Amino acid sequence: MTTFTSSELLTVNAARLLRDGDVVFVGVGLPNLACNLARRTHAPNLVMIYEAGVIGARPSRLPLSIGDPTLVSGATSVCSMYDIFSLYLQRGNVDVGFLGGAQIDRFGNINATVIGDDYYHPKVRLPGSGGAELIAAWANRCYVLTRHQKRRFPEKVDFRTSAGFLDGKAQREAAGVRGGGPQAIVTDLGVMEPDESGELVLTALHPGRTVEEVRANTGWDIKIAPELRVTEPPTERELRILHEELDPGGIYLK
Repeated sequence: MTTFTSSELLTVNAARLLRDGDVVFVGVGLPNLACNLARRTHAPNLVMIYEAGVIGARPSRLPLSIGDPTLVSGATSVCSMYDIFSLYLQRGNVDVGFLGGAQIDRFGNINATVIGDDYYHPKVRLPGSGGAELIAAWANRCYVLTRHQKRRFPEKVDFRTSAGFLDGKAQREAAGVRGGGPQAIVTDLGVMEPDESGELVLTALHPGRTVEEVRANTGWDIKIAPELRVTEPPTERELRILHEELDPGGIYLK
């Protein structure tokens, strides 16, 4: 039986969400591994865009940041950060954006700014959004990768850094943003997807995980899909690519 870690599980399941030909706004960390894994398996025509201004990146080694020089070699184009956001993202030319944050609520809103009710005197001050709020607004699909812990999944975030469905899909539509919003939240317990109102619903469990675990680690009474599926475990090939080709030093897969 193939064994795997939580990081490997998150990466593989995120990679499987990507489609051949997708244009993906990539960050560092596990999303970066997921995109490169997808390109080496089922999505060879994946186009990766990095926030620093690199389009069609084909890194020969694992990039350590969005400004790593390895991203430029073999890239289709290199432009300014302004061009990336205005001419590509806001025009609807980005299919997928990967996001993360300290909190994700029942409507997929993300907090990466402060923990606590008082913005000026928070319990924890976080780095903020970077370009995430624009990606959340304008990418055709957004995916979030995170550990499944109750503190990460409150019913309502302490601060809305990046918009999910706000208080429901109707409110997001009224706000005028064109992007499709969060389409899947991949955790180490399973996968959540929005229903017709925009509320996150548990649609899949990972092997060996239970609904009780998900309920215990979610800050609201999460709905369970009528046809709850079980994800396929990572294959030996996927794990080999991750460890031998993408992250041989174990920088992100510790």
